[in-house]
Amino acid sequence: MDRVLSLITIFLVLVFSSKCSHGYSRIDFPKDFTFGSAISAYQWEGAANEDGRKPSIWDTYVHSRNQDNGDIACDGYHKYKEDVQLMVKTGLDALRFSISWSRLIPNGRGPINPKGLQFYKNFINELESNHMLHFSTTIFLSLWKMSMEDGSVAESSRTLLPTQTFASENLGTMSNSGIPSTKLMSSLATCARLCFKTIYEKVQGNARRARDFYIGWMLEPLIFGDYPDSMKRTIGTRLPIFTEEESELVKGSADFLGIIYYFAATVTKSKPSHSGYSDFNTDSGVSMTWLANYSSLEYDVLPWAMEGVLEYIKQSYGNPPVYILENGKSMKRGLKSELKDTPRIEFLDAYIGAVLRAIRNGSDTRGYFVWSFMDLYELLVGYEASFGLYYVNFSDPHLKRSSKLSAQWYSALLKGNDTTTFFGSQGITQLQSNLSSSYSSL
Repeated sequence: MDRVLSLITIFLVLVFSSKCSHGYSRIDFPKDFTFGSAISAYQWEGAANEDGRKPSIWDTYVHSRNQDNGDIACDGYHKYKEDVQLMVKTGLDALRFSISWSRLIPNGRGPINPKGLQFYKNFINELESNHMLHFSTTIFLSLWKMSMEDGSVAESSRTLLPTQTFASENLGTMSNSGIPSTKLMSSLATCARLCFKTIYEKVQGNARRARDFYIGWMLEPLIFGDYPDSMKRTIGTRLPIFTEEESELVKGSADFLGIIYYFAATVTKSKPSHSGYSDFNTDSGVSMTWLANYSSLEYDVLPWAMEGVLEYIKQSYGNPPVYILENGKSMKRGLKSELKDTPRIEFLDAYIGAVLRAIRNGSDTRGYFVWSFMDLYELLVGYEASFGLYYVNFSDPHLKRSSKLSAQWYSALLKGNDTTTFFGSQGITQLQSNLSSSYSSL
């Protein structure tokens, strides 16, 4: 068996290394395919105490622990015009951003903050005047501080949080959470009929049961109007039942599926719990081994896994429109080493190539967004590491932006220019080594 795996490893490494640097160009993608990048409000805007903005839950969290914070971040609140021009220069078709609700509706209810509203109007107008599409994320870990303290606000805000993290935290305690999943799905469906809608999925398992619990929980109601049968059998009466009206409301309510993808996982059957307490992990009956060091933001380069996600969605859910709304590589910060970020180029090249192969195999994938457009305040590690295409000098009072090699590569790809010069033999050798190590562990 080891010899078989070794042969498969060698074959796959050769396949993926041959794709590097010249395996495709923009012309290979559908004419209307969207290439973009992404930022988020708390990580980019700064101006935490200006023009009526009040603390969000993330402000409270980091300040109470004396951690790095987004009080200034990239100062996008003041530098948005400059940043949009960088996006135009790069050749982006679109930007994905999020809204700071503590800036727009500071108290969580009541009147809209006119200065906050004007900022988002100005920002969107700047994007549109430069012929850029914009994808607005309704909630991105930036809720009102009141949502932790005032139950009347917490329910209305949390039910609109479209993340796998939120969902997995509440399955096991469904009857006690105060936020039933049918209400969650109905709220999401209603929101989808009123504004931009994204559905997040972060992990891909290799067993049907894991897929049902991690993917099907959200997708099957949106596509078919009900939860997966395996979940209904396992969870029983703890899983709320959709009424006929709710099922019809939820079914078909998503205009597209948005995927955040960083890493894969292997799945094994977990041992049954004898504690008598049921939660998401015991209900799913599987144990996940992440092919990543999550705390240091280091992920194995496994483009075939993303391709597998897209193929699974195509086959299992009627091939709905899909956008890859986040995918990127973290690197330790440091101006000299980080500007020449060849490993990031190889990472992006591999995954964009996987998206193209999925499209050629019939997937209705319509866009790809790099995380992130520039160095941001990262929610897990502050300013120690970054995903940015552009370097931000956080020690400079003007927060100067500098183009990294990855920004130049992405720009060349989007403009249909030659990208082969961005790859070095050392980098490709390292990619082969990473792939070999990853496959051997499966």
